[in-house]
Amino acid sequence: MAATSLRDCKAWQDVGMALSTTSNEACKLFDATLYQYVTWTNDKTMGGIEGCLQKMKAADPNFVMGHVISNGLDLIGTGRSPLLDKEFERDLKVMSDLAKTQPLTEREKLHVAALETFAKGNLPKAADTWDLILQDHPLDLLAIKLAHDSYFYLGQKTQMRDSISRILPYWTPNTPLSSYVKGMYSFGLLETNFYDQALKVAKEALATDQKDCWSVHTVAHVYEMKADVEEGLSFVKQTENNWKGGDMLACHVYWHWALYFIEKGEYEAAMTLYDEYCAHVLYEREHAGRRGQFISAPRLQMEGVDVDKRWDKLVQVTKKHRDDHILMFNDLHFLMSSLGSKDREMTTQLLQALKELSKSPGENYQHSLIRDSSVSRSLSQALVEFDSGNYDKVVELMQPIRYQILHIGGSDAQRDLFNQVLIHAAINSNKKSHQNLARSLLIERDVLRPNSPLTQRLMRKASAVHTLV
Repeated sequence: MAATSLRDCKAWQDVGMALSTTSNEACKLFDATLYQYVTWTNDKTMGGIEGCLQKMKAADPNFVMGHVISNGLDLIGTGRSPLLDKEFERDLKVMSDLAKTQPLTEREKLHVAALETFAKGNLPKAADTWDLILQDHPLDLLAIKLAHDSYFYLGQKTQMRDSISRILPYWTPNTPLSSYVKGMYSFGLLETNFYDQALKVAKEALATDQKDCWSVHTVAHVYEMKADVEEGLSFVKQTENNWKGGDMLACHVYWHWALYFIEKGEYEAAMTLYDEYCAHVLYEREHAGRRGQFISAPRLQMEGVDVDKRWDKLVQVTKKHRDDHILMFNDLHFLMSSLGSKDREMTTQLLQALKELSKSPGENYQHSLIRDSSVSRSLSQALVEFDSGNYDKVVELMQPIRYQILHIGGSDAQRDLFNQVLIHAAINSNKKSHQNLARSLLIERDVLRPNSPLTQRLMRKASAVHTLV
């Protein structure tokens, strides 16, 4: 994005989204930060996201929407908890205090309210607030993206799709970043199982901008969900130079690439991708909130692959976020890392903390899930039982809640890990009813993902262990 196209005070006012600052520089840097957030880039020519945020605050320390986007990125990144991080808590208070002393627009007030709500853990209400903004301001890209990401965390697939569908007609091809909005819509279509339509919309977006990481991500997901491995491998290989500059999301696309190799049974290739393109990003930047890049480890272990010391390195990152408890999805993957590394102390502390959080969740939606739903408790205990080889217990815990797992958030491809845990447990169980369940689940999987090499391997394993046909 050229510096000359960044919007100043008047430009923001002209599109009906006036910003309460007199600093043209602050407005332009807000635009630059928003651009990088939406495009998943850390553009060095702009100074990167952190550089833009610092210069924006220097240009106008009292710019409320500057504080909104800064705090919003930290909250949506799930790497900092306002309940534990006192500096972050102060940052949020500064935003709220400034909002009370300035004549903000109604749109700006709603943005502040949404972040305050999100910080308390009430993600559904925050997402609803951003959608409320979009009713009057369908071009508000910050509201669009924050709502989109929130619905993703909540596992609310239909809302994620429909939130974009309602504003899509207002985004013409001439509107800057319109292809990225189309890319977000493609992901909502994908997650609601409109695979062909999702692929069509994503490729339309990519025809406008080949570097659109989110649309690349959609295409990678479609091929994964359809077990169309060769098409998926061909796509990511041919387009790699276009999307590899996409900062954290590029790492996630490499994770999808690794999934194709796991699907084919090419485990060494999968681990090489992890080591070269995912591990260093996770360890060096400590993006604990971005879990996707390490979900391949338990999948490999279930396939009988030794992941060596990778768990030991990973747990050094996740342990620092053990007490965050921002998303249940995160906590479950932190638990996997403690189990994988045999860190019994961390495992015990995580399980105990989840039990305590369920007693008084307040507004926190994720904590109320632990209290009001058996999903969180059952999944966390099932992972412990699986690690201990208590497969009968795993099936008893997971089978009743398998259709509720989407409430932990994430994508179908990410949550498929839990489907695989249940299948492996059922295969290894000594109970005839569980063995029959394994057969049924594999037939179901084969119908939904025809010609899946992974499914075929699991069927052969089931037949070998229990003479299932």
